[in-house]
Amino acid sequence: MKKIPMRMCIACREMRAKKELMRVVRTQEGILAFDATGKLNGRGAYLCRSSACLERALKTRALERALEAPMNDSLKAALQTEIERNGSAV
Repeated sequence: MKKIPMRMCIACREMRAKKELMRVVRTQEGILAFDATGKLNGRGAYLCRSSACLERALKTRALERALEAPMNDSLKAALQTEIERNGSAV
């Protein structure tokens, strides 16, 4: 039986399989970016693919605190697009 890597959503604090979550990474330049592949270099934080978790993370500034970098509008748009594209199934 193969082990499934688990990660915690920074908004709802639930443990989920890594493939069920979206990864946001802080690059070496200090910029936050959406990591669709899950393989970009840098510090990462995970977020559920639900609009409720995204709203909670934005409201509490959880991504900014976890990654110690300011959030930009293009990242918000990329995360919202990813949620809409894959549906809000949780």
